[in-house]
Amino acid sequence: MQDILIFENVRQVFYTDTQETVAIEDLSFAVKKGQFAAILGPSGCGKTTVLSLISRLIKPTSGQIKILSDNPNAVGYMLQHDHLFGWRTIEKNITLGLEILGKKSKEDYLYANTLMEKYGLGEFKTHYPNQLSGGMRQRTALIRTLATRPDILLLDEPFSALDYQTRLNVCEDVYSIIRKENKTAILVTHDISEAISLADVIFVLTARPSTLRATHVTGLQDIPSPLKRRESKDFSAQFQILYNYLNGGNK
Repeated sequence: MQDILIFENVRQVFYTDTQETVAIEDLSFAVKKGQFAAILGPSGCGKTTVLSLISRLIKPTSGQIKILSDNPNAVGYMLQHDHLFGWRTIEKNITLGLEILGKKSKEDYLYANTLMEKYGLGEFKTHYPNQLSGGMRQRTALIRTLATRPDILLLDEPFSALDYQTRLNVCEDVYSIIRKENKTAILVTHDISEAISLADVIFVLTARPSTLRATHVTGLQDIPSPLKRRESKDFSAQFQILYNYLNGGNK
């Protein structure tokens, strides 16, 4: 597989009138096209800052970030909360990204409607967000992101606001849709089990100033279900390895 995203010696500093804060220091990694990657690290280490850099919401202080795609809308961002507008129908929420990008062709709207029908939202098109469950709202947020045809999906702890049982089911749902659409995904999480159950590769970051502590390959890509991955005989051993990394060990 070819690389689609490359970080090369990235440094990110935030400045105020009185001080500077080094958030990221000499961070390098690469994500391959079609991979599901996770970024794992302690709270406050700069995981969301990495996503902001990928989406070009901010520019790195130094170093390079390469997105190897000709798509002008190469990156789609799915936030922690679904941020659906209560006064818009599900269909109007899903097509919001198209409106913002000025993509108003018949083909664009047909594609959005195709996604709605394909992933079980067709019968809810005229409903409003308060009529949907938490899981269905997250699915709507994902389809809204996919409707703009990004190559890379950024997932910023998109399951953290859900109760545990719903979270497991939504993980299954989101993973299945991303795989079927053959997208590259980058998940930010502090949940070790979630990272193992979803990702092909996990980038473990240090505490701030954040750099790469380890690259962990799960080797579970042949198990096409996050729930089934949790039942893998290797799951607990991988959990311990990642736990040790997060707590300063080498394994």
